[in-house]
Amino acid sequence: MDETLSLGRIGGVRVGLHWSVLVIVALVTVALARGRFPDAHPGHPAIVYWALALLAAVVFLCSLLAHELAHAVVARRNGVQVDGITLWMLGGAARLHSEAPTPAAELRIAGVGPLTSLVAGGVLAGVAAGLDALHVSGLVVEAFVWLAAINVLLAVFNALPAAPLDGGRLLRAFLWHRTGDRLRATRGASAAGRVLGWFMVVTGFAAVLFGRDLSGLWPALIGWFLIGAATAEARQAEMRGVLGGVPVSRVMTADPVTVPETAALADFLAEGPFGQYRHSTFPVLAADGSVAGVLTLRRVNATPAEARASTRVQEVMRPLTDVVTAEPGEPVLDLLPRLETSPVRRALVLDEGRLVGILTIADITRALSWPAVSAPARH
Repeated sequence: MDETLSLGRIGGVRVGLHWSVLVIVALVTVALARGRFPDAHPGHPAIVYWALALLAAVVFLCSLLAHELAHAVVARRNGVQVDGITLWMLGGAARLHSEAPTPAAELRIAGVGPLTSLVAGGVLAGVAAGLDALHVSGLVVEAFVWLAAINVLLAVFNALPAAPLDGGRLLRAFLWHRTGDRLRATRGASAAGRVLGWFMVVTGFAAVLFGRDLSGLWPALIGWFLIGAATAEARQAEMRGVLGGVPVSRVMTADPVTVPETAALADFLAEGPFGQYRHSTFPVLAADGSVAGVLTLRRVNATPAEARASTRVQEVMRPLTDVVTAEPGEPVLDLLPRLETSPVRRALVLDEGRLVGILTIADITRALSWPAVSAPARH
């Protein structure tokens, strides 16, 4: 899930929002402002309901962020690098650079999420009780009661033993410890995720069709997401089983076609360095031979035709800081998560700073059907 808006870094972890987070904010705000709050405490001005509902929605997002940050902190303490956190319509996602090294580490990383939500729910319930004892407005108390309840519900739901929920990670840790086989454990957790997903889809649509309750669409949507995510996780596990221990050098396209950063776009296009590979991305070299970035045909095409003769490659290329880099001996599986979140979705392979190859997700996919690894690749 790619972020739309960056919120910066918290504790060194990049945090961002996906545009779909506006959906959950809108749904929560409307449900509270036009439903729960006026029903429980009528007589207040509409603006009060809406303001408090919006504030509750924002606090709810903060609790989701706390849940994901807990995963990130524990992951780091267990030697797993965290690439970032993205909040979106159905919650949040912490992007881990690699997998947990042991079942015990998996247990700690997964378990801290629901525990954090449960603690948050308890704290908010305590605040609600304290405010009620101080005879604060019942509407404010109601907001804290709702926040406490939603966090406890979040903890319980996430603890269900089905991938990709935290409970699915706990189930995988148990199966991994029991069998000693990470791939088999992932298959079991993914299967449980698909079963839960289909149950939610069926019951959700049943509520809509037979009970005429449109709120059933929400669990059906979540169930559909669980099915897709669990299936994708199973596929990734199969990929890890095949590619485990395979170095980048065996999968990359060696000696890729390059372009100097001082070349004009018109000259670059006139030379037509596409050939049988039909390249769409080209590493860019500086005058001293070092790698400066990459040039994509999308950026070339975005440059007006009349400006290409006076536009240099370095003006439209993506700088090296925007590109994933790897070493030839690096395991492919460690590189895959970074490729999936990269805007270029390609990695430049450098050996002591010297360009030796380029790697795409398509190259990795082709590697699943040996011996196609050595075939010419498209980049």
